[in-house]
Parts: sequence; structure tokens; C-alpha cells
Amino acid sequence: MADVEVFPLGEVSVAHEPATPGEVVAGKPTLGTTPITTLGDTGVEIGIWEMSTGAVRDIEVDEVFVVLEGAATISVEGAAPVAVKPGDLVRLSAGAATVWEVTSPLRKLYVA
Repeated sequence: MADVEVFPLGEVSVAHEPATPGEVVAGKPTLGTTPITTLGDTGVEIGIWEMSTGAVRDIEVDEVFVVLEGAATISVEGAAPVAVKPGDLVRLSAGAATVWEVTSPLRKLYVA
């Protein structure tokens, strides 16, 4: 590995697949992930995740992400929904049962 690596995020393409039917809450959302790199031998992955409009259920991993494009509301049972938009830095806890309602196609840079 080089001492300095640059990853042009705007050039990272993400292939989408339909969401798993049992996870769909509304619409016909598609999702995709493209891993970009890892942090040494830690197993921590950095990549791009995208979702089209619609809503899905998920069980989260321990993750931090920055919203690059789009908008969504993330709901966790027993807590107020959280709206996210470009520039927001978000932390998710492993095991959290969430519902993602994407209102504008979402693209995020994740570290997990």
C-alpha cells in the first residue's frame, strides 16, 4: 500500500439489487454497496452504500457514516425518527433494529 491513497468518491459506481422482500416496508427500493478500502489489519471497512427511494428494515452493525447525497429518515423503535441529509455524520450501534425511509436517493460513505 502507498503512503497516500486517494479515492475519487464521485467515480465509485455502486451496483444495485432489489431489497430483500421481507425487509421492504414501502415502495420497491434497491440497494448496493461498494467496499473501497480497509484500515490496515483491523477489518474495518470503508465504502459507499446507496439506496433508492422507499423504506426497508435493517439490523445495524457498528458503523459511522457521512451522507454524501440524498435524504432519509432513520427510525428505531422507542426513539424519535432522525432525518439525515448531505453533510451529516451519523453513528449507528450494532444490533439496532432500524427502518430507513429514503425520500431522495441516498449515497453514504461508511466506516464499519
